[in-house]
Amino acid sequence: MNPTPSLTAPATGVKGSAPGGTPGSDRPAGGLTAAERLLSLVQRQGVLAVLLLVVVIASFAYPTFASLDNARGVLVQASFLAIVALGMTLVIITGGIDLSVGSVFALGGVLAAWASQWGLLPALLVPLLVCGAIGTLNGLLIARAGMAPFIVTLASLLGARGLLLAFTDEGATTYLVPKGSAFAELGQGSIGGFGHPILVALVLLGIGGLVLQRTSFGQTLFAVGGSGDAATLMGLPVARAKVTVYLLSGLLAGFAGALNAARLSSGVTIIGTGMELDAIAAVVIGGTLLVGGAGSISGTLWGVLLLAVIQNLINQIGSLNSSYQSVVSGGFLILVVVAQRYVSRSRRTL
Repeated sequence: MNPTPSLTAPATGVKGSAPGGTPGSDRPAGGLTAAERLLSLVQRQGVLAVLLLVVVIASFAYPTFASLDNARGVLVQASFLAIVALGMTLVIITGGIDLSVGSVFALGGVLAAWASQWGLLPALLVPLLVCGAIGTLNGLLIARAGMAPFIVTLASLLGARGLLLAFTDEGATTYLVPKGSAFAELGQGSIGGFGHPILVALVLLGIGGLVLQRTSFGQTLFAVGGSGDAATLMGLPVARAKVTVYLLSGLLAGFAGALNAARLSSGVTIIGTGMELDAIAAVVIGGTLLVGGAGSISGTLWGVLLLAVIQNLINQIGSLNSSYQSVVSGGFLILVVVAQRYVSRSRRTL
């Protein structure tokens, strides 16, 4: 199944077939016209062009922006959001939403820092088990009980944050990661000058891209997002697919939180607020449709990097505070949604 369904070409009044095309249609053998391919490319990779343009302009305007050290810093900061946004991409492709990832991210970091006193494996397993359980609960309530994703994950947002506060005595207790431990090295070490979080994020994004585009599970997600009823009639495991993506979203958010705790050497209780909105913005800016049925991991990566570059550029300017990032991100989000509607309408008329 192709995640981008072919559209039926308008009748031309002349029966027959184009060379190598479909009988009774003027559509070429590839299934998509040149105009449709162009519109699809704009939807999927337009953000990459914007990212490159912003990077080029910023490099000329601020010489320090183009330095290798600055690039490494941007990538490290973006890696945690990229991992969270990976799970969000899978959820949104199925037509859902996960508002709990910010709180789950913070909870995962605190649990990892607390468990790190017993070694690397407990520091990773404890947040994965707890955050995976939260994601599974979200999926079961949405897929099996038929509840609205917005309501379910909003409740999980509040519940995870409340669990975090209870575990840390209302934020009064901060759990520290032992210095020099294997867990600390996971977040603070580097290979070839690039921090471990960058490499871990790239590996996870690569795996996610392969699963989404090259496996039957990935194609099932596109089908569920395109039309859940049609996917059910085709015999696809719709409920299982939805439970799985929310489970993965919880696992990835918890793992990103653990990785961030290793980076900071502590379980910070005040982080993660609004992270769910950044993840959604990155996914949508990257070309994934909020209604589901279309999207890509590469687009999400470009969306994450664009937001990270904007934040860094604001820091380079100096006279602007970080709140302007939200203004710029919101502006980009509105432009992308408008562009998506235009592209969708244009493709329907072809």
